[in-house]
Amino acid sequence: MATILITGGHSGIGIECSKLLASTYHYNLILAGRSPEKMNEFATELRNAYGIKVSVLKMDTSSLSSVRLGVAECCKMLDNGEVDTLQAIICNAGIRLNGKISYTADGYEETIATNYLGHALLVELLIDRVAENGRIVFTASGTHDPDTTDGKMMGIAAEYSVTELANTGKDSKKPVSLGKLYATSKLDIILYAYELDRRLRKSGSSILSIAYDPGATSGTGFLRSMPKPVQWLAGSSFAHWLMKRNGVTMGDIVLSGKFLATVTANPKYANGSGKYFQSNDGNLIEQKSSKLSYDEQRARKLWNDTKTLIHLQPNEEAKIFR
Repeated sequence: MATILITGGHSGIGIECSKLLASTYHYNLILAGRSPEKMNEFATELRNAYGIKVSVLKMDTSSLSSVRLGVAECCKMLDNGEVDTLQAIICNAGIRLNGKISYTADGYEETIATNYLGHALLVELLIDRVAENGRIVFTASGTHDPDTTDGKMMGIAAEYSVTELANTGKDSKKPVSLGKLYATSKLDIILYAYELDRRLRKSGSSILSIAYDPGATSGTGFLRSMPKPVQWLAGSSFAHWLMKRNGVTMGDIVLSGKFLATVTANPKYANGSGKYFQSNDGNLIEQKSSKLSYDEQRARKLWNDTKTLIHLQPNEEAKIFR
C-alpha cells in the first residue's frame, strides 16, 4: 500500500484525517510531529484498528534542522523499503500563539517558522519522492482573507514580506501582533500552494498542490495557548451559534478532519490542484481565497524569499524544478 505523510496527524483534525485515510482509503501512514510518545500511542491504535503500517517521524516544523533530519530519516525508510511509495504529504501542523513574541532556534518568529517555513522546507526536500498523481495538501485558514468575517477578526500584515515577518520585533521595533502573524502565515501557505501548482504544471508534473481550510474548529490545538476561560467559551454551543450568525466559517473536528482526508485521497479531487477547499457548516466546498492570494508577483517573491530563509542549498533543490 502507498503511504501518506502527515504533520500533526496525531492531534486535532489530524486524528480524524489519519483514521479516514487508514479505514476508507487504506493508506499506510507516516505521522510526523514533535511528540514521539503521543505519536507512538496513536500509531499503535491505528495499526490495531485498521491493519495498516504506521511509521513515526520526529519532526518539529519550527526547526529547520529538525525538518532536515526528519526528511533524511523518511528518505532512508523509503530507500530500504520500510515505507512504501509516498503518495501524499499533508502539511497540517500549526500553532496560534498568545502572549509575547517568541523566536525559534533559527532566530525566526515562531508562528511563521512553524506554520509556513518548516512546511515549505519539508515540501522542497521531499517532493521528488512523491509519486506521480500524488498530492501536497496544505491546511490553511479563512483568517487569511480580510474581506471575510474570519479575516476581520484578526487582520493580516500584508505590508510585510515573509522575511520581515520572520524577523518581526527585532532591533527594538514593535512586533506585528500574534493574531496577524497567524493569519498572514496562512496567507503565505496559500500563496505558496498556488505558486507550487504553477511550477508543477510548468514542469509537466502530475502532482497536485491543494489548499484546505478546516474552518473555525473547537477541540483542536488552535486555542491551546489561550486562557482556559477563552478555550471554554470558544467550545460552547453559544459561541458556535454566535460565530455562525456573524458569518464565521464553521468547521467541526470530525468532519473537518475527514474532509482533509477527502481532498488528499478521494479521486473526485484529482483536478483540485491550485484550488482552495473549505469545510463550512458540514459541507466541503470549493471556494475562492482572498484577492491577495492570487497575486502571482507576490507569490514569486515569497517563493524566492522562502528559499533564502530556509537556507536551501543547491544540492537540496528539487529536481522537478530544475
